[in-house]
Amino acid sequence: MLPKGGYILASNHLGRLDSLMVYYVLDTDDIVHPLTDKYKKHPFFRLMAWWLKMTWLKRGQADMKAMREFISRLKNGAVMVITPEGTRSKSASLLQGESGAIYIASAAGVPIVPVALTGTQDALVKSQLKKFQRLKITISIGKPYAPVNLKVIKGAERDRALQTATDDVMCRIAAMLPEGYRGVYASHPRLKELLATN
Repeated sequence: MLPKGGYILASNHLGRLDSLMVYYVLDTDDIVHPLTDKYKKHPFFRLMAWWLKMTWLKRGQADMKAMREFISRLKNGAVMVITPEGTRSKSASLLQGESGAIYIASAAGVPIVPVALTGTQDALVKSQLKKFQRLKITISIGKPYAPVNLKVIKGAERDRALQTATDDVMCRIAAMLPEGYRGVYASHPRLKELLATN
């Protein structure tokens, strides 16, 4: 069950269709949806960003203007959709997660909901549509949880806590995925711990 108020949906990233799946799951109009500015040159993505009210995010740098918007809207009850990998996985298996989701959740004081997707790989979707086959997409939603509070941690300890929390959300996603999708987290101790308690 999804929480009330602001929270972050953090999912794996397989293909361009991932972005639209959240609108199937969520029953809210206030969705914070970042889109990297590399897509600004494509008219289709500009139109989609306008239609879905996405927020442009500068790729490869700390976009503090966007971060402040995300945190403010989350504090006011919005739902943010984020893919911690930062880019689509061409192999369908998990890539190393980045720390943005944890940083934003901690700054806004909102929970994270891990989400696992399968069947949304670009090549697979394209192949099935060409053959007029029905798409076989699964969406698994984990339990909401409160990530580490970075405000009370300083220095190098903060960096370690941020990395541990990033690995934790990625392992929570991995635990809901088939074994072949778990990628760099397949042998992570935290994933083994999660699988043992399920």
